[in-house]
Amino acid sequence: MSTTAEPHTHSISSGQKCPPGKGLESIAPLLQTVEETPDPIPTTIKGTVPTWINGSFLRNGPGKFEFGKDRYTHWFDGMAMMHRFHLCEGNVTYSSRFLQSDSYVQNSEKNRIVVSEFGTLAMPDPCKNIFARFLSRFSVPKSTDNASVNFVKYKGDYYVSTETNYMRRVDPQSLETKEKVDWSQYIAVNSATAHPHYDRDGATYNMGNSYGRNNFFYNIIRVPPPEENAAKEDSADLTGAKVICSIRAAEPRKPSYYHSFVMSENYIVFIEQPIKLDLVKFMLYKIQGKSFQKVMTWEPQCETIFHLVNRHTGEKSEVRYRAAPMFTLHQINAFEDNGMLVMDMCCGDDGDIIGDFTLENLRRDAGEEMDKFYNSLCRNLPRRYVLPLTVEQETPLDQNLVTGYKATAKKTKAKEVYMTHEELYDDELLQYGGLEFPQINYDQYNGKPYRYFYSCGFGHCFSDSLLKMDVHTKELKVWRYPGLYPSEPVFVASPKATEEDDGVVLSVVITPREEKSTFLLILDAKTFAELGRAEVPVNIPYGTHGVFNLKG
Repeated sequence: MSTTAEPHTHSISSGQKCPPGKGLESIAPLLQTVEETPDPIPTTIKGTVPTWINGSFLRNGPGKFEFGKDRYTHWFDGMAMMHRFHLCEGNVTYSSRFLQSDSYVQNSEKNRIVVSEFGTLAMPDPCKNIFARFLSRFSVPKSTDNASVNFVKYKGDYYVSTETNYMRRVDPQSLETKEKVDWSQYIAVNSATAHPHYDRDGATYNMGNSYGRNNFFYNIIRVPPPEENAAKEDSADLTGAKVICSIRAAEPRKPSYYHSFVMSENYIVFIEQPIKLDLVKFMLYKIQGKSFQKVMTWEPQCETIFHLVNRHTGEKSEVRYRAAPMFTLHQINAFEDNGMLVMDMCCGDDGDIIGDFTLENLRRDAGEEMDKFYNSLCRNLPRRYVLPLTVEQETPLDQNLVTGYKATAKKTKAKEVYMTHEELYDDELLQYGGLEFPQINYDQYNGKPYRYFYSCGFGHCFSDSLLKMDVHTKELKVWRYPGLYPSEPVFVASPKATEEDDGVVLSVVITPREEKSTFLLILDAKTFAELGRAEVPVNIPYGTHGVFNLKG
């Protein structure tokens, strides 16, 4: 891949813009194995929980970090634990269960780690003879089904998902683990993201990889909506899933890592970023005794490439949209405006961050050790890229094709456009350490022009504030208290909402300072004032993503 000829637009990195952490407390208690609570227990309500909120807030994340004497190395490796806060008539109950994945069951039976995860390599069985142990190093490691990242929906069913080819169907009421689903049994992909998009007809879009002898492809997947009058069977159903577009990797042996993708009303954009997976290392890593995270490298000499696809026809644009190197995990929203595609996302300038989240780093002592680690991390900040949808042969060179936005896009040669971004924030955001885990009023505004998003501020390695951003004015509303660590904020619209931010924001708040002092926080989405909290007398570890299930 060519390196960018244009000067980078960010002379100061996103990490350097934010103030350094000083005297940070230990967050080790947020990374401890906890007990499951399979039967719903009552919570103590402080303030009020609006009686119109009826449904379940479902959360996912790592909840067990060791088996016997074996310890996981990376935060992502912990065994998936599902959490459910059921809200009904102003009352809240809590329950949780470990996902009964093959990985969890096999590790439990052997009382040691027998399935490799992202950052932890399972060692050969010590009971085998030396020759068998040696040969086992050469076997291709099976993908884990430890689906600890998100709750996702296909054809009306809930699944928990990670980034391998395996998902697990689950019961959203009882949190019971159901069958394991292998994407490769339905379509020719060997992975899928944990961040699908949903259209207004009920279809689900996702992305997954495939590779042949000489090529590596990023595939856009469409799973159709559930059939209206079909008899509903209690089994996984991905029938009708198909690949609508395959995008060839710029470097077949070094494809890009991606965590999510962009979707507007008519388009999908795949971002090929400079976090690379070295496939040669991938084949060798088990022989060398290295974990999967070691095959990922940040290669800032490479550009960022945006691939534009019509999501109705699957046709890929011939135009190559380029930008300076950056990395992104989560998109905020995207919409079409006057022949342009506006894409808002959380971005950073240093893609090494993923491998840094080892349990050893996250469990560092308070003060100097923790400060040192936190200050080495990239901070993610919101950016807006604007992609011109029509670039013809007669489109003039070196002329800004973007109107009405501060981002730029210039045709540099035939079928090639170079883009610079707009910073989607004011300096006030920097004091909160940048932001991540963005959420919007998804049901009504995904893929459409919007005004507000909600996210976590990162004044510590884990989020220590909740933020509401107005993308028109870049003004912030903030919820932040020392020692409290909130989860990704999820928006729930009020039943008679007429405005975008008419509803509540839900977040699970935990603290390392006190045992069994977790609570579900309910904020007024418009004012960001606290309405109430539901206190849970159990410990909950820091988690990843969640959804609100209206059906309860």
